Amino acid sequence: MRTRLPARRTLPSSSVAAPSFSPISRRLRSRFLNAITELREEAARIYGYAPGTEATADLVLQRVYPDDVDLLKSVLERAAQGGSAFDFEHRLLMPDGSTKHLRSLSHSLIDEAGNEEAVGAIMDITEHKVAEEMIRRSEAFLAAAQRLSHTGSFGWKTENGEIVWSDETYRIFEYDRSEKPTLDMVMQRIDPQDRFLAQQVIERASKTGEDFEHECRLLMPSGAIKHIQVRTHGLDHSSTGIEFVGAVSDITARKEAEQRLQQQETELRQMLDFAPQLVSVYGPNRERIYVNRITLDYLGLSLKEWRQTPVGAFVHPDDRERDRDYFDRALSAGSAYELELRLRKGDGTYRWFLARLNPVRDDKGQIRRWYIACTDIEDRKRAEEKLKQENVALREEIDRASMFEEIVGTSPALQTVLSRISKVAPTDSTVLITGETGTGKELVARAIHRRSNRASRAFVSVNCAAIPRDLIASELFGHEKGAFTGAMQRRLGRFELAEGGTVFLDEVGELSVDTQVALLRVLQEREFERVGGRQPIHVDVRIIAATNRDLKAAVASGNFREDLYYRLNVFPLEAPPLRERRNDIPLLVEYFIDRYARKAGKNIRSVDKKTLQLLQSYPWPGNIRELQNIIERSVIVCETEIFTVDEGWLSEQSHDERSGGKRYLSQTLASKEKEMIEKALRESQGRVSGPSGAAAKLGIARSTLELRIQTLNINKNHFKPKPRS
Repeated sequence: MRTRLPARRTLPSSSVAAPSFSPISRRLRSRFLNAITELREEAARIYGYAPGTEATADLVLQRVYPDDVDLLKSVLERAAQGGSAFDFEHRLLMPDGSTKHLRSLSHSLIDEAGNEEAVGAIMDITEHKVAEEMIRRSEAFLAAAQRLSHTGSFGWKTENGEIVWSDETYRIFEYDRSEKPTLDMVMQRIDPQDRFLAQQVIERASKTGEDFEHECRLLMPSGAIKHIQVRTHGLDHSSTGIEFVGAVSDITARKEAEQRLQQQETELRQMLDFAPQLVSVYGPNRERIYVNRITLDYLGLSLKEWRQTPVGAFVHPDDRERDRDYFDRALSAGSAYELELRLRKGDGTYRWFLARLNPVRDDKGQIRRWYIACTDIEDRKRAEEKLKQENVALREEIDRASMFEEIVGTSPALQTVLSRISKVAPTDSTVLITGETGTGKELVARAIHRRSNRASRAFVSVNCAAIPRDLIASELFGHEKGAFTGAMQRRLGRFELAEGGTVFLDEVGELSVDTQVALLRVLQEREFERVGGRQPIHVDVRIIAATNRDLKAAVASGNFREDLYYRLNVFPLEAPPLRERRNDIPLLVEYFIDRYARKAGKNIRSVDKKTLQLLQSYPWPGNIRELQNIIERSVIVCETEIFTVDEGWLSEQSHDERSGGKRYLSQTLASKEKEMIEKALRESQGRVSGPSGAAAKLGIARSTLELRIQTLNINKNHFKPKPRS
């Protein structure tokens, strides 16, 4: 047990220069100084004087702490009046500014002669005082910490039932500090529903002395409920019996938070149970954790059975490898992903689902959970399959009915093209088809596709000139929901629709520079990203491109990327114009007459010879497309079994001019003029006026050149420089 020294008497502090003493106090002062003198060396060390210094009242008072001078004076005065015995504490203020604590004792003795003598001692108790202050501060810190953490401490002796509580423990149990704690007081506060279990815990601990931890509720006088947690440690003292030290924590706030969280979790699970998706939660490596009710109903399992089923057991055998590959890539990259797969129902049947997996990370970036939502897309898949079958049937009908059923003609120019088609078709090489408008470039592309290994897959045609430039990327590569205004849902692009087949890019020279960059990536890496998407999509398609423009000139003017041109021009093919295959015109005329006559329900048996000569002599600037339109129009108005064509439909000029070649000469001159103007525009980068403009280069007036540009249908904007990506 720690023995405390008598507390220092506290008197009003005052600063005094030199105290005055009565005759009696002078005698006691002398005795006090004598005591110091007899202990000269130790006293000198305590007071901070050199050894051998003669003690005087001034030297002593010089060291006394200013606030304690009156205390020393008062003690000496009282001792003088009632005897020389005293015991008090005071402080010294040392020259270096430090403070010392002293305890001074004096006891009066009467010798045989009746003389009074004083025996005294001076002790340096500074270390003791410092230790006391540290203990006091520690106790204050402990009390503050207990108050802030809502954790009180206690001690309990099982032999006599003695209990000691800290202030915070009193606060938790809401008892006054004047009350001595007992087990009855503890049991009185415990909620009746928890009292029996708490009594068992206490009785077992009092017998065994083992540590224990217990949670229970307290029912307070106000009716409020508190949740507490008690932790104890047993101290087995053979002499004093079993003792416990422990802590009691008010965990009401935590319990209420847990209850709110549990309630929210219950509500969330109820919402998930009513959600139309199959929702499940997995661990970092797809350990089964949770699944909603609709999933269990679909699988025909209980939650326990689901957790015991191996991963992938419900996935269709044909989709399992793809499912594992997707998850392995997502696990490696730590990113979300989605895929379509089939899941087995409880009755053994399979339905298509769109599965979306999202990872949840901890503060260190490690994946803690995988959240998976599967949306039933069986109806959509059936609709897609039905549409696919309808498309196949439609393509077959088109193949039977359209002009592209087969390439019609036997001319040498056409046979050269057919020979090159038969050589390139079995490969996967990119083909660039050039030629005038209406020469049947798409016909050539379809012929390549039909003779390739991809003939059973889709042939997707895209007219790049017919789609606005700001929409062409979405058309080709698709877009995600919300990628731009109006993107209400995800849409697959033409490249995804053509997976495994062929994409035909007609008028490829009209693509914007940005789209050219994306197309180049497809050609080089066989992958792209949807507009608004971040996940690369790999595709297996063959690309066939076509254009009626001079791509070399477009590359020179900066309107077409040179690297894309060389990627497209792996195997060039040129579709010959109709004027170079005039021997094929009779065959084409017969083909179109048969087609449109059957459609119109007419019986046309022959072709007027004059009409056939007229058709063969005409230069056909619109090529096969123009011939097709003329035949269709003539079939509609034909009233006999002999097919004729109105000469006025071919040209506004006279037949003599056409047959004499004057119109052809005019067209040739116009073609040469167009080439000269386009060359000048290319060199001037689309500028018409000015010293370096096209008009100055040609030596004609600006207004004249503008008129010729309009007449010859030249787009001067094609020659203006465009920024490279």
